Amino acid sequence: MKITRILFSLLLFSSPLLLAQNKLSRPKLVVGIVVDQMRYDYLYRFANRYGENGLKRMMREGLNCQDNHYNYAPTVTAAGHASVYTGTIPAVHGVVGNDWTDRASGKKVYCTDDSTVTTVGTTGKTGFMSPKNLWTSTITDQLKMAQNYQSKTIAIALKDRGAILPGGHTADAAYWYDSKEGRWITSTFYMKELPTWVQGFNSEERALKYAKMGWNTLYPINTYTQSAGDNMEFESKMAGETAPVFPHSLQGGNPLELIRTSPYGNTLTKDFAIKAMQEEQLGKRGTTDFLAISFSSTDYVGHSFGPQSIELEDTYLRLDQDIAEILSYLDKQYGKDQVLVFLTADHAVAEIPGFIKSKKLPGGIFDRTKAISDLKKALSTAYGDVELLIAEDNSQLHFNNTLIQKMGISRAHLYQIVRQTYEKQDGFSELVDMQAIQQSSLNVHYKNIIQNGYNAARSGDFMVLLKPQWLMGYKTGTSHSTLYAYDTHVPLLFYGWRVKPQEISQRTEISDISTTLANWLHIAEPSGSIGRVIQTK
Repeated sequence: MKITRILFSLLLFSSPLLLAQNKLSRPKLVVGIVVDQMRYDYLYRFANRYGENGLKRMMREGLNCQDNHYNYAPTVTAAGHASVYTGTIPAVHGVVGNDWTDRASGKKVYCTDDSTVTTVGTTGKTGFMSPKNLWTSTITDQLKMAQNYQSKTIAIALKDRGAILPGGHTADAAYWYDSKEGRWITSTFYMKELPTWVQGFNSEERALKYAKMGWNTLYPINTYTQSAGDNMEFESKMAGETAPVFPHSLQGGNPLELIRTSPYGNTLTKDFAIKAMQEEQLGKRGTTDFLAISFSSTDYVGHSFGPQSIELEDTYLRLDQDIAEILSYLDKQYGKDQVLVFLTADHAVAEIPGFIKSKKLPGGIFDRTKAISDLKKALSTAYGDVELLIAEDNSQLHFNNTLIQKMGISRAHLYQIVRQTYEKQDGFSELVDMQAIQQSSLNVHYKNIIQNGYNAARSGDFMVLLKPQWLMGYKTGTSHSTLYAYDTHVPLLFYGWRVKPQEISQRTEISDISTTLANWLHIAEPSGSIGRVIQTK
């Protein structure tokens, strides 16, 4: 019997799985890439013009999750970045929008505002930021915790929220771009002064140099056959320009701000990310480090010019080159098999209403200003001259519930007044009582999406849903935030360490990303995680 137990123990502890556990294998570096406002179809729409070493390489050599969606609404930048890195939904992590109205105080809150910290790297309040409004841990937090806080996490984006939320609560640094002086900055949440290498990078004034180059198309403009014409009335004009046409001078207003709405904002981000890898020695110190990059300029360009614009196509062709440069750097410094890279987006985007109309497709512009004005009149008629409506954000209406209770106003009656007012407006679809989502007339899929985005402390009383491809109040340009597939369907690519080339068409959700990373890295998932491990072939 004793000999049998010894033989069993030898067999057990010599198994490949347990040997692997005794000598745990992880990549040297994890790189998360979020492309702000990237729709899934952009992977294919511009594929014939992409090079071989950027996005097409990730698709060719990596895992392509073709039916990847957001599982909540509103679909906006802050909520998207938070959800990618927490593996959960706004109902749990608390970031319900880029900003919201706090129900307890009635005050407007920006997603990363923090008055207890100050700016590092410039003057002003652009650095009064931290992740304090994020209620759960992130995959970056968990990786650091799993290595006894010996690893490094660096997060970078033009937008503060695109860096701060992915970096989590334990990042060594989150850097974002300040347009006033064209500098990368941070806050005292992370450090007291910028590292020497960041100061040196800022002193090069790369943002100004890029702006002075102006923005013309990468290739002859007549080759942009995947896009609409160059001078479309529904596109927005850049500061100092009389028409939305190439070439864009980038010299009107503040050039350091204008590069956000150009491919150069992405290139500046790429330059800074590579410099961070070099100077912070990421992946070269015996730990698995994490670099979180968010490319923000795709969002600025998309909002202004729309998905069918030459500007957007040119931005993605140039982004493809930036990604290729990052992958090349990773090859040379670490080797493909020692880095794990994922790429996704924080939301997608609707078509410009003007473009939709020109093609005889359904869609339009909802008159938001008139709807609010009419609602206030209706409330005054029904209840007298009292201020019941206190805020509108994230397509939701916030009411003064203390006053409503004091006046004995029926919630059902209030709902009917709001609904009757809004349904007079073209484009209106449904009004959802956020305290009774599952009792609405919506189909189960949409009910669940709204439920996942609802947080009692930060969401409104009623949510206004428009018909597909209707936007609130944009005469030029476009936007996002809805529960429709054009806003929820985004790319998801994995590449590098232990990733085999394959495409999967089964549904995946954005909350699956961090859960899958945790599984592959053999670490605990983030504290609020609801995601599932993506099953590969």
